[in-house]
Order: sequence, then C-alpha cells, then structure tokens
Amino acid sequence: MAAQSPQDTATATDNTESGAAVPRLDDLISKVTDLITELDDVSVEASALLAEVPEERRRHAENLLHYAHLRTIDIRELQNSLHDLGVTSLTTVETFTRGRLELALNALLALAGRTSDIDVARIIADDERADIALDNNATELFGQERADVTSHIMVTLPAEAADDAELVESFAAAGMDLARINCAHDGPEQWSRMIDNVNAAAEKAGRRIFVSMDLAGPKLRTGDIEPGPRVGRARVVRDDAGTVISKSKIWLTPRLDEHPKPAPSDLPGRPALPLEADQGWLEQLQLEDVITLHDSRSAKRHFTVVRIDTDSEGEVEAVLAEGEKNAWIAEGTHLRSNYEVTRAGGVPPTVQKLRFHTGDEFILTSREEITTIPRTDDEIPRVSCSLPSAVAALKPGDPVLFDDGALGAEVVEVSETSSSEDSHVDARLRVLRTKPNGQPLAAHKGINLPNTDLPLNSLTDEDIEHLRFVVEHADIAAVSFIRTQGDAEYVYKVLDEITAEHEAAGREDLASKARNLGVVLKIETIPAFQNLPGIIIASTKRAKSGLMIARGDLAVELGFDRMGEVPGQILTLAQAAGVPTILGTQVLENMAKAGLPSRAEITDAAFALRAECVMLNKGPHITEAIAILNNLARKMGRSQRKSRIMLRKIRSWSD
Repeated sequence: MAAQSPQDTATATDNTESGAAVPRLDDLISKVTDLITELDDVSVEASALLAEVPEERRRHAENLLHYAHLRTIDIRELQNSLHDLGVTSLTTVETFTRGRLELALNALLALAGRTSDIDVARIIADDERADIALDNNATELFGQERADVTSHIMVTLPAEAADDAELVESFAAAGMDLARINCAHDGPEQWSRMIDNVNAAAEKAGRRIFVSMDLAGPKLRTGDIEPGPRVGRARVVRDDAGTVISKSKIWLTPRLDEHPKPAPSDLPGRPALPLEADQGWLEQLQLEDVITLHDSRSAKRHFTVVRIDTDSEGEVEAVLAEGEKNAWIAEGTHLRSNYEVTRAGGVPPTVQKLRFHTGDEFILTSREEITTIPRTDDEIPRVSCSLPSAVAALKPGDPVLFDDGALGAEVVEVSETSSSEDSHVDARLRVLRTKPNGQPLAAHKGINLPNTDLPLNSLTDEDIEHLRFVVEHADIAAVSFIRTQGDAEYVYKVLDEITAEHEAAGREDLASKARNLGVVLKIETIPAFQNLPGIIIASTKRAKSGLMIARGDLAVELGFDRMGEVPGQILTLAQAAGVPTILGTQVLENMAKAGLPSRAEITDAAFALRAECVMLNKGPHITEAIAILNNLARKMGRSQRKSRIMLRKIRSWSD
C-alpha cells in the first residue's frame, strides 16, 4: 500500500485503533489560529496594565496573561489531535505560550502543504531567553546555584541557631543555600546572632548564603481562655510490669529569686516540677531529708532531697527531691521537713480548652474578652478573635476554620451590639467537622476565613517594624497571607516609604538595600490563588521578587483533596511570568523529626524540586534531611527541567 501524502492525511477519515477519527488539518489550523487571536485580544485589553510593568519584565507579564487565559479554556481535544499527528501536545507552553501555538500552527500548515511566514527562529530564541531569564531571576533572588543543583535549599533556623554556630555550619555543609528566620519567634537580638552565625558558616563553606525573614502578617487567632487551677504534676515512669524505673521529681528554688535556676534538662524520666519556697526553709534542708506534703487529691507524698545547688556565697540556689509516686501539687500546698513548714509557690495554671462536637454552636466575638469554660450544657461558649475587624466582615454561610482546619464551622448568624458603653459584633457558628470524639480548641489557635473579604492591610504595624530590620540585615522579606494584588502593592509601597526615609536621612547604603531587597509573596489563601495572575503582575514590577507556595495554610483553606493540583498550577503560572518559586511545608518532615523518611515524602520532595527553591522546616534530624534533599536535587537536576522530562542516559546502578 502506497504511503499517504500530507494532502491525503488532511482528508482521511479512517479510524485509529482507539476509534477516534483522524482530524482534518484545516479544522486544527482554524482552532489554533483562533487561540492566537484570543491571546492578541488579551494583550490589547491589558495594555494599560502592561504599561506599568518595567520594560525588561513586560514580555513575561504579557506571557503570564496569555497562559492564564489559555488555562481558562478546555483544549484537551485539541491537544490529543495535535499529539496524534506528532506535532506537539502543548503541555509545556508556560515559557512562551503564544510562540508555542505559532510553532504548532507552522507545523500544521506544513503538513497541509501551505506556506507560512511564522518566524520559527525568533520564537525558539525567545523561548530560550525565557528559560534564561527565569534562571537569572532565581539567581538574583536566591543567590548563585551550586553545580548540578537546579533548586536552592532553604532551611528554617531553630532558636538554637542564635547560640550554636556549629549547628549552622552543619546546615551549610549539608547543602543549605538560604537560611530562613521566622519573625513570629524570638526577637532582633536573637535574629542578629543567627545572621552572624549564617555569615560565618557561609565564609567557612566558601559561598554566599542568603537570609530570608518571614513577616507574620495579620494572623487571626483565638483569644485567651480562662486559666485552670494552679496544679502541677510530678510523675514517675513505670515499665510494663508497673515497676518504677524513674522517680517523680520536684525542683525547688527561692521564692523571691527574679531569675531562678532552671531545672536540668538531662534528668532521667519525666521533667522535674518547678516550685518556689522560702529561702530560709530551703537553707535548712540537707541531703536525704524527707519533704512531706498532702497533694490536691489529699494523698500523702514523700520526696527525698538528692541534690542541693549553692552559689559562690554558699546560699541555696535550688534543691532537687525525688519521690516514689505521682503527686498533684497545687499552689499553696504545705511542704514540711524537719518540723519546718513552707508553702509551695510558682505553680503555673493549667491550660484549659473548649471541646466541640459536630452540631455544637458557639460565639466568635469581636469584643476583647477572656473565654470562660461553660458550667452547664446549655451555656454557649464565647471565643474572642485577635483581629476584631475580621469578625465584623463575616456573613451567614461563611466557613470558619480553626487550628489548621481541625475544627470546621459555618456562620449561622451575625449580630451587632452598639451602645455608648460597648460596641461589638457576634457571629454565631455551628460546628460542621471535628474528629469522631470531638475536637479541643485552645487559646491562640489559628483562624482561617477562606471565603471572607477581610478589610486588612497585608502588613501590620509590627510587620513594618520588622521590615526595617530585614532591610538592614537580610536579603529577602517573605510576606504572609497575601490575598489580592492590592496586598502586594501595599508591601512595595511600604518599602518605597522606608527607602525614602533612608534617603532623606542621608543613609544611602540602607536606601540601596531597601530598593534591592528581595520580596517573596506567600500564597496560602483561596483569594491569593484566585487572584494569582494579578498578584504575580504586581510582583514583576520589582526586580527581585518571587512566590512561596505555603502548602500548610493553603491546604487548610482549599481542602486536602485539591493539593494534588493547585501547587502545580501555581508553579506553572509563576514560570509563565519568569518568577521564581519556593515550595514549602512538610517537605521531608518525617526525616527531619524522626530521622527516617517515608517513601511518600521522597516522592513529594522530588515534586518540590520543580520549584527554584525548596524549604525545609526544623527538626532534630534536619541536617540529615538537608543532605538527602541535596542528593536528590543533584539527581533530579539532570533529569527534569520544571515540568519537562529530560531523557538523560539511565544507569540504575550508578549516579
């Protein structure tokens, strides 16, 4: 049988093995041409917006709009038809969407025997320049990548990094490219020491390590809950046979000591219960003396003095005593020894929590008040919110999520109280989702409002003060809970104001740092995902900019069932704009915490390496986690370029 010409192919109606008819070329040419025309219309409509983008980033911004528009159309049938012809599958159009469509059109015209004036060489060159631009933008933001490692590794510094230089050195040696400091913890003094240790580790490693600092943003949290009774537990440890293998312990320090000596952290068994006692009473104690008390259950307990610490002048700093049984010791409990009596002090109140089941109702209020534990079943609890304006923005039907989504509720009604003495808003919530046995809710737990339009700036006053520190000491500011394009623009407005302040004061070095500070916008809410093209356009107005895919909060708001697709969609949109990304939350978490990775998280880490940077969180085995990710990055770097699979030679028995 003679081979078919392109013209024969154009008119063939034979069925393929799958039963689908071979498509007509003129129909495909028409569809691709229409798509290109639609993209041109997008450019015309967005001309004013694009004019605000710096010229060197304008093509990337336009390409983002083209790609975002293409993703609003279902072109799967067209993709299959093009694939069947061996033309293209249009699966990697992110870097130059219009150009890729033009290349597909050029191939179709050639198959149809038609001439084409499409400049193929120009398209290929522009596509390659897009790849280079993304790499350059990542280098500007994250620093020079190491040989054979296409993704940077960011490591969250624990509090110990402020005082343990060797720990930071181990991170650098294992492959850390960026150090992350969370401004929600510690303070400027600790941050400065962390940065000093990072710089020292970088010098020892012989390469630059950038510092990124997270700004908390307007975080919503539950308010205070009334404290419980001041009772502490001194506990024994028993083996399976019930034999005590580690005794209960109390750690006694002088009552008026402003800086009491902390209990040793290396004691066997349960931690010692810290208590305060009168100095004179402590001074009369001797080794092997017995301290007798009646605990909060009226049980008589005995503790034997096993250690007495004194200062240089011989005064008692602390006493360690051990017992054979558990003891619940309340504030004011009488402690007796050698016929002398003192009262136990310094017992912290117990932490109380509310407990909810599906169908329960409670009030979320804008009024600043301390939540009380209901005394009766028909009493409805009242929970305050750290940002009262958020409660005022709620509407009936809005979902409200607490504690990383562990408790899900819905607004039933919203009521406002306004008087000369008190003005507040109450939102009655009904619980829709908990664990089978109910869900506790503690104070200062996160609140997510995925469908509520919050009237909040993306930076709090505290964030702005922290930003001044970041400008002076760090390389990147990562801004949390960006929701809209306006949120992103507000961040840049504040940075411009800080720049102007330094310029006015003649501090050109700091003004230059403010102008050149890298900014990473954290995508962790439904509105941020919905408004992503606009947010990215805003970010392209600044030379050093990027996105962080914060999968933790994003999963809470979107639901875990969508986390298989959404991070990938964010990656491709950012790639279309030439904007580098960081993928974070729970990457190699089991490895960092327990010392052994799961099979699933290795696969997850491989996906994460599609981003220009991968973030690891804290854990006792974080150094080993860095090393594993570094090794994986070296292997994946030779096999994959973003979503493009690179067909290197595979030798499964070697590298």
